[in-house]
Amino acid sequence: MFPQHIIARKRDGHALTREEIAAFVRGATDGSWADYQLSALLMAIFLKGMTPEETAHYTDAMMHSGVVADLSAVPGIKVDKHSTGGVGDKVSIPLAPMVVACGVPVPMISGRGLGHSGGTLDKLESIPGFRTDLSIEAYRAQVARLGCALIGQTKDLAPSDKKLYALRDVTATVECIPLICGSILSKKLAEGIDALVLDVKFGRGAFMKTIAEARQLAAALVAVGRAGGKNVRALLTAMDQPLGRAVGNALEVAESIACLRGAGPADLMEVTYALGAHMLMLGGVAKTEAEARAKLERVVRDGTALAKFREIVAAQGGDARTIDDPARLPQAKFKVPLPAPRAGVVADVDAMGVALAALRLGAGRAKASDRIDPAVGVDGLVKVGERVAAGAPLCVIHASDDAALAEAQRMLAAAIAIGDSAPPASPLIAEVL
Repeated sequence: MFPQHIIARKRDGHALTREEIAAFVRGATDGSWADYQLSALLMAIFLKGMTPEETAHYTDAMMHSGVVADLSAVPGIKVDKHSTGGVGDKVSIPLAPMVVACGVPVPMISGRGLGHSGGTLDKLESIPGFRTDLSIEAYRAQVARLGCALIGQTKDLAPSDKKLYALRDVTATVECIPLICGSILSKKLAEGIDALVLDVKFGRGAFMKTIAEARQLAAALVAVGRAGGKNVRALLTAMDQPLGRAVGNALEVAESIACLRGAGPADLMEVTYALGAHMLMLGGVAKTEAEARAKLERVVRDGTALAKFREIVAAQGGDARTIDDPARLPQAKFKVPLPAPRAGVVADVDAMGVALAALRLGAGRAKASDRIDPAVGVDGLVKVGERVAAGAPLCVIHASDDAALAEAQRMLAAAIAIGDSAPPASPLIAEVL
């Protein structure tokens, strides 16, 4: 099991054995492989690929590189959701309390934003005092007590992934389906779930730019998840324009609270209800999408979902008063409308262009060590097909300094196009696998 022999076998296009893959993952975990050896095998995998069997072995080895949480004492079928990342994608925040309010436990371990894609942990931590660094013991106890915990990856859960993802990020090996599968599913399977619903995004604001690429990733994730003994479904959802009308951490939390009140933007509500419906079906509390959606709409309408979110926020040290008064969330120094240059119809809102503007404002990270400003971003963002008057706001920019504000204004003006007619509408949810 010398590293160079395993690297050479993959370099030459051979399928690695379970033992060889285990040696690689063990080397990442205990430091017995040098970074340059780990990086060499990552690049060989990127170039030569992995068979479905190799990918399953890789995911299993990553999952067992640390603690696997045991939630068997928690009644019910435990179901989580994972998104491959997009712009304005705050779905996890309203979704989890909605699903729990319907009787399905949701143990959710989320990630941080990097590059153009926002992270659920960063959004939650914009709530004053909210802690995402719970121990496995505290996580297990909260899921048992409240039906849900919203935390980050602990040092004990799939520790090999933290090392290998950091190397993938700096060696241009992120966009590799077997490696993506291992990274996503090792953490999800280690958190103690029984079933998983995946939101695999495609379009300009997604990592997978085409529906064909998204379908390939979704099929691989479903196959590997099922090989791990879990019931997995994947929804392919469009990400050409931002989801909802807010991009930025505190702004997205405020929009999530509006969603839990039933007053969220139509596209955000649609994706949240669709993912939630499949979670309820996998969780055994609904037989059809229509029945599941009716349950979700009821817990939003009667306030049960919002009350559950308030309970989760309080349990994790957050200021629960923000749920009833979102103005208590961090506020930016400047709030400046971006005027429409002419009257017409919104022809395009480029998700990537908006994301890069938010990144320039300080809402995200260009590199892992960057600090996030939770208050900045954009809200009130127009949607494709809406009619606007000349000078009417296309969005409101929330900024903390003049230079970032001026640059974001230019970037957003370039990202939003006004035309004379609306482009043909395309479905937000394209397929279910």
